[in-house]
Amino acid sequence: MRLRTTLYSAALAAVVIAGVSVYLLRSLIPGTADIEAVRANVTPGVEDQLSGKGLRFGAPIFIRIFKASSELELWVKDGDRFSLFKTYPICSYSGDLGPKLMEGDRQSPEGFYSVSAGQLNPNSSYHLSFNLGFPNLYDRAHGRTGSFLMVHGKCVSIGCYAMTDRGIEEIYLIAEAALNGGQDAFDVHVFPFRMTDDAFAEHAGSPWIGFWSNLREGHDLFEAEGLPPRTDVVDGRYAFGGR
Repeated sequence: MRLRTTLYSAALAAVVIAGVSVYLLRSLIPGTADIEAVRANVTPGVEDQLSGKGLRFGAPIFIRIFKASSELELWVKDGDRFSLFKTYPICSYSGDLGPKLMEGDRQSPEGFYSVSAGQLNPNSSYHLSFNLGFPNLYDRAHGRTGSFLMVHGKCVSIGCYAMTDRGIEEIYLIAEAALNGGQDAFDVHVFPFRMTDDAFAEHAGSPWIGFWSNLREGHDLFEAEGLPPRTDVVDGRYAFGGR
């Protein structure tokens, strides 16, 4: 019994030390963006772009990502619905179509995620970033593991979505303004491809077709209502309700 307790204590200490080491290492890596300079230089142009589409800087936002076409859509609340502000090209993401399964598989995730203010990182070593919140409830229900899955700048990815520095500056500032403006968290829905009948027919033989069909339920609710659906996990599946 004493040996078992000693081994358990040693293992626990190793985990704690490893966690502290990762934290210290991340804290010592310098950020690449001067966030105050970015705000001063980029915000006026972003405000003008939004105003030109009848949208407000600081309004709630919603993001959709489509892997196959390497696109990130940024939607802004416009009255009772969300309107598409801009589609940004994704410079790089990792892996193939399909969800992330485990730490180190170099796969970018798919699914329904939520980002609050604490997940924004103005001191990122990839210019600016926000954490998707992987693994979410669904991922954990399926035993999926991974950490620090981001949308960030630059054009290199190890499981993240890299938007270039210029792209992430606009996305980050609009997200930051929405959260500062009262939105508790914004949804990020990540899909393998455009959720069309033709795309599903093309990928009908994939082992992920059932998972993607479940994602399509949430996708189609947004298409119909213009609002991201409330998302839960029931019996290992995404379940959806109205906002």
